[in-house]
Amino acid sequence: MPLNRHLTKGRDLARTAGDHASDMFAPLTVLGRGMRHHVAWAKSRWQATPKERRGPTIFLTAAMLLGIYLLPHGLLFALIALMASAAWNGRSPKAPPAPPEPDVADVKLTALYAALTPYLSGPDDLAPLYHHEGAYKDVFGSWEFDGEGRLSRLELVYPAYFTDTEPAARARIEQVVQGKAGRAREYRFDWDEESNRLRIAALAPLPTDIAAQRFVTTPGEIVLGFTDEDGSARTIPVGQGGTIAQQPPVVWRTGPRSGEPHLLALGVTGYGTSSLIRSIALQALPFGDLVVIDGAGTGEHACLVNRPGVHTVETSLHGALAALEWAAQETERRLTALNAARHEGTAPPEDVTRPLWLLLDHPTELSELAHAEGRPDPQDLLELPLRHGRAARVTVVIADDIEARDRITPTVRVTTRARVLLGPTGPEEGYAALGAPLDIVPAAHAPAGRGYARIGTGTPVRLQVPATVDPLDEEAPAQLREAVIALLPHRDTRTEAAAPADVPPRPAGPPAVPPAEPVQQPRPVELGKEHTPLRFRPLA
Repeated sequence: MPLNRHLTKGRDLARTAGDHASDMFAPLTVLGRGMRHHVAWAKSRWQATPKERRGPTIFLTAAMLLGIYLLPHGLLFALIALMASAAWNGRSPKAPPAPPEPDVADVKLTALYAALTPYLSGPDDLAPLYHHEGAYKDVFGSWEFDGEGRLSRLELVYPAYFTDTEPAARARIEQVVQGKAGRAREYRFDWDEESNRLRIAALAPLPTDIAAQRFVTTPGEIVLGFTDEDGSARTIPVGQGGTIAQQPPVVWRTGPRSGEPHLLALGVTGYGTSSLIRSIALQALPFGDLVVIDGAGTGEHACLVNRPGVHTVETSLHGALAALEWAAQETERRLTALNAARHEGTAPPEDVTRPLWLLLDHPTELSELAHAEGRPDPQDLLELPLRHGRAARVTVVIADDIEARDRITPTVRVTTRARVLLGPTGPEEGYAALGAPLDIVPAAHAPAGRGYARIGTGTPVRLQVPATVDPLDEEAPAQLREAVIALLPHRDTRTEAAAPADVPPRPAGPPAVPPAEPVQQPRPVELGKEHTPLRFRPLA
């Protein structure tokens, strides 16, 4: 008989013997498994019993065992009950261990590596960093995941021939990373062109429960909104959710010493450009006068009508042209008065130094209407306030739709160096609105008032505008409407009851603080007797 047949027959006999043995010892296996369950249960109960109760537990157990021993046939019945309970608990075989869950990093980073391979590999590269048979650990230096298994931080290496200086090439990589990591969050992309490294960080959402209120600022400072901790050099106390919290603000400084005296805000429809205008108006009213022009004619700023300090709120083309012509003449008058006071060495009049704010919401709508009727463009009337507004204490704020940026005149685009962009936009629109590339990829869905701000030549930062609703809008939450009403200069019968007669009038300006001690003026130095003092002729 061949050896192979002997081996096969022996293997069959061994398998048959094993099957018979398992059938014969199956009851003992069941009883043993049940006894292990009983021992594990008793051990767990003993560990869960407090130390002060273990003594009485041992006493009761011993008394119960003694009672069973003294009963007729008690030990036999106890043994039968124990074997039946063990057989019942050990009837089902031990469940096989669950297969280990796949590592989140292996699954998601492998997919991200495969998605980046077509964009970061070249056909002429002899040793490519990204190829179809490569591993993500060769190019991903470090990574972090949050508690929900989402990618929160990643650092990767890309080849030197990748065109990282072109915005379009960067946008492709950023879009791929955001698609694989999750479009519900914002990501900051730090491109290190010198070492060919890209650092990606997921940004936490900004607070959206900050309503309109009085902010701790000095006259001339406007809080546009709130940003991340690394986007502002200070924090201010704000009311948030019924408590006082410290939040980093985005502060825009205006006035004669400001480097960015005018503001241009662009945004997607429905993302809060009109709310930003209302927020700025409420902060500027205690210290200045307002001229409001609502180009869309939707009545978003009707709550400012007949308020102290508000010269006019215009919605028609005729009224807007008249108001802007007056603003241009007022700017010229202020310049003349300031120059005369400076040359005469006297203090300028109070009506000249009081700030004047020109707030224009969607002026391009009026520009199209003016072109159709053959009338002057309202934006052209802003040239004098824009170019000389800083010296004349005139500040211009313009808010419009992002799609209307091509209809904004070059003068407005050049002179408005403080920029705000609200709503999710693409990289090209972000660069056109802010004047600088945006290193943050917006989320697919953003709340109202969410956007970005850039003051002068600074770096763009994230921005969340305070919730400043229209108090005349009955669909707005009552709490937010009351917060806006509390900031208005006096009460209005359209939104609340009439003001009592003993309410003090609105101050004309910020209170003047007297000096602690009179300052002694230094005595002028006589340079020579033969020289007559110079006298400046006032400008006409």
